[in-house]
Amino acid sequence: MKNLPNTLTLCRIFLAIFLLLFLLHSDLFLPHWVDSSWVNFFACIIFCIASLTDFFDGYIARNYNLKSIFGEVFDPLADKMLILSAFIGLLLIERANPWAVFIILSREFFITGLRVVVASSGQSIAASNLGKYKTGAQIAAIAFLLADFFPGGTFLLWLATFITFYSGIDYSIKYYKSMK
Repeated sequence: MKNLPNTLTLCRIFLAIFLLLFLLHSDLFLPHWVDSSWVNFFACIIFCIASLTDFFDGYIARNYNLKSIFGEVFDPLADKMLILSAFIGLLLIERANPWAVFIILSREFFITGLRVVVASSGQSIAASNLGKYKTGAQIAAIAFLLADFFPGGTFLLWLATFITFYSGIDYSIKYYKSMK
């Protein structure tokens, strides 16, 4: 990799995979005597570091003119992998509501499909602030659910679910209008 944003994107992909492995098999990475609250803490730290790479790769790419085709393709893929691995891990350790996770992941796959359709027609639909709020809400919910010693994780999960669903409707309407 010749540029830092691409390296950060690759790190996020690695951390997404590692997070899921850590959540499901923390005994492979930590001594058996480590309390579960430390497992929660480390999982939350891994996720937060991975989330920060998302912020910094975009910031650096835009401000230092380091945009690349690799970044355009793999940055959103890395984002989806991180969210997907975190929610699947939380679901499997029974810390997230299955319906909320289903709604969030369904929206992510559906909108990704719409973006492919729009791109194949030579058009694009600009990202909105609603998408940024969605991502922020998802990150906050995941961090609180992973930490597990802060109250409010379930509330934040349902808030993220609502914002995610609403942003999916918003994006679908924009898609419909762009195809007229």
